[in-house]
Amino acid sequence: MSLDGFVAGPNPSVQDPLGVGGEQLHEWVFPLEIWRRPHGLEGGVVNESTPVMEEEQANIGATIMGRNMFGGGPGPWDEKDPWNGWWGSTPPFHHPVFVLTHHARETVVMEGGTRFTFVTDGTESALDQARRAAGGKDVALAGGARVAQQYLKAGLVDEMQLHVVPMLLGGGARLFEGVGALRSLVLVKTAAASDVVHLKFAVGGEWQVG
Repeated sequence: MSLDGFVAGPNPSVQDPLGVGGEQLHEWVFPLEIWRRPHGLEGGVVNESTPVMEEEQANIGATIMGRNMFGGGPGPWDEKDPWNGWWGSTPPFHHPVFVLTHHARETVVMEGGTRFTFVTDGTESALDQARRAAGGKDVALAGGARVAQQYLKAGLVDEMQLHVVPMLLGGGARLFEGVGALRSLVLVKTAAASDVVHLKFAVGGEWQVG
């Protein structure tokens, strides 16, 4: 997230899926070995952000995301040339992913254990399906902003990790637009690297050391 509260830049497109300037919000994570490995890339660095990402990814059994994050444009799916995400033939999730959409589509099974299921009956249904698929592990809420806002407003977020990048986007998608006070989420942990500050919040949490 930028210092002015945006998690994506303005005017998203195929060329700029995170909006104009939005990719800069993620430049801290791209060089990390722990990010590169699930994407099938070798090498990478280890720094202060590594243990944060290790903890964040340790127990994920399923992921929920919105149609915009999955991509493919608005409206009904193209049956002749179906969109299967931004991540190529081997997406980095390696577990079930539930995509919130208004347009029905058959489940897509990809290499490496990723399975995209398209949910048309709302956020609670997606969460119920994801919980069952996770088999007792955590369910990750990947975004984008509008999907995160729906779960935040419903009080369904147990933990939230913010990666605050020292830049100003000046426009785009605000994470907390219309969400209001989030008094149930308590800051429990911080970690700083040279290019990002990590803030972890949890429901009823207590401050953690380390």
